[in-house]
Amino acid sequence: MSTSLQTTPTSATALYKRLLGYAWPYRGAFILAVLAMAVMAGSETGFAMLLKPIMDSAFVEKNPEFVERLPLLLIGVFLLRALGGFVSTYGMAWVARKVVFDLRQDMFSRLLRLPTRYYDHHASAALMAKLVYDVEQVAEGSTRALTVVIKDSLASLALFGWLVVLNWKLTLVFGILLPLITYLVRFASKRFRQISLRIQDSIGTIAHVAKEAIQGHRIVKGYGSQEFEDENFRKVNNHNRHQAMKRSAVTAASVPVAGMLAGLAIVIIIAIASRQAVNGQITAGEFVSYLGAMLMMLAPVRRLAKINEIIQAAVAAAGSLFALIDEPEENQAGQHPVEHISGALEINDLHFRYSKDEVEVLKGVSFSVPAGSAVALVGPSGSGKSTLASLFMRFYSASDGSIESDGINILDIPLKDWRRQVALVTQETILFDDTISANIVYGNPEPLDVEKLRSVAHAARVDEFADKLEIGLDTQVGEHGVLLSGGQRQRITIARALYKNVPLLVLDEATSSLDSESEHWVQQAIRNLSKDRTTIIVAHRLSTIEHAEQILVLEQGLIVERGTHSDLLIQNGLYAQLYRRQDQQSESEPEPESGPA
Repeated sequence: MSTSLQTTPTSATALYKRLLGYAWPYRGAFILAVLAMAVMAGSETGFAMLLKPIMDSAFVEKNPEFVERLPLLLIGVFLLRALGGFVSTYGMAWVARKVVFDLRQDMFSRLLRLPTRYYDHHASAALMAKLVYDVEQVAEGSTRALTVVIKDSLASLALFGWLVVLNWKLTLVFGILLPLITYLVRFASKRFRQISLRIQDSIGTIAHVAKEAIQGHRIVKGYGSQEFEDENFRKVNNHNRHQAMKRSAVTAASVPVAGMLAGLAIVIIIAIASRQAVNGQITAGEFVSYLGAMLMMLAPVRRLAKINEIIQAAVAAAGSLFALIDEPEENQAGQHPVEHISGALEINDLHFRYSKDEVEVLKGVSFSVPAGSAVALVGPSGSGKSTLASLFMRFYSASDGSIESDGINILDIPLKDWRRQVALVTQETILFDDTISANIVYGNPEPLDVEKLRSVAHAARVDEFADKLEIGLDTQVGEHGVLLSGGQRQRITIARALYKNVPLLVLDEATSSLDSESEHWVQQAIRNLSKDRTTIIVAHRLSTIEHAEQILVLEQGLIVERGTHSDLLIQNGLYAQLYRRQDQQSESEPEPESGPA
């Protein structure tokens, strides 16, 4: 399984343009923030311009009228700067958080609708890193970085314009050094983006390794593997540190070099200006104003050189986000909308493989399921039982052949319509960190029906343990239902399927990991759940499917036997062998224990 999301190579300009497209709906606030930045840039240039009359009129000519007006002029400049600073900073932050909100919402929405195959090849921790870490990288690039780029670019341009007005000959020095600075920025940009992509991948790997160790903490402790996991995490953590230091090295080199070039320009300009002053070609005020504007330019230029690191990280993160957002969703289409199905199924010559390079998992499977009947799928591991269950749920599509419901290929039924007709109970009990009742009614769009909730809780034997809890069905189950036992969790998932009240039920190894007492309660709940419903039962424990009207025995993707429980025992084939083997194991081995209550 991959722990990273590879991004399709895209130009930084195209990525940033698309990112700014998310800001377009908030263009009013964006334009206001840019105008405020222009006010800030103008105030800085205004201060530099004031240095000329301050020196010439106040200190050289000693003009009293100007000296009286000077404090008001300076206060006005600083007020404009403060007002512009607040509006620009707050405005850009507001726009950026809106952009991040929309991006994160789009990502999560796409994650909910991606096909199962996508999750087969991408670790969940890596996806979480994209949703959390990469989006924040974009936030950084679309707030502080964008603010610095716009504000400091405007300030630099305004100050540069004033330098040209004051003395265009001196300003030619900047024109000579500009190509060198431009080349330096382009080189640093390329390196920043390459390293940022590696850092994002390493964050996904860190999240993946940490998640496995945290979720499997009991196995880690039970096998004394703390040192192994510690070393494993150390490796991926150290790889992330190395990549971060590479990015820091580029920053540490590029910023001083840019500063050195700017300093060289200042030295040359001062030398030339001094000669002009001696020859009477420049006044003291002009020189002070020129030198002040030039020194004021250093700070924005330095920030512009340094902010490139954040921009390239944001561009790399944006590429990762858009790669996820652009992933195709599950096929939702279908030309045969349905309100209700009878539950009758017809499986015709079904073939399936997980990828083109892998062998077929199902090799021409065909059978019929009458409405309201129970069909069990049994066989050795890898025979294709759970794959069939996944095809019924349309988590995958068959390579060839079809599954028909009431004469309609289920792929021709809109996906929402089809899944509204089917309930799934799996061996892996998926509960959400909420109350028992919230987990039972999960996914139901109608308002809560309390009587129905109590009825299904009783039918699924949930009330047998919930009534003993202090707040009953309002009890929190914890993350993944960790506060309940395995049998209790499974009964809640059965109650969830009962509450959905659909004509087709898929049970995928629903009792295989339970002890005998939990299985007793769960089996009672399953019998209530299966009543008057078409039921597909994928079973490992053959004792749980003896009541099925039809049992299909699969081996290597083929149906090798079919019939009732008694028929298959009489045939004395694979089913009879599996049944006798399990019967012997149940007599000789102790029952497994359930999880903590």
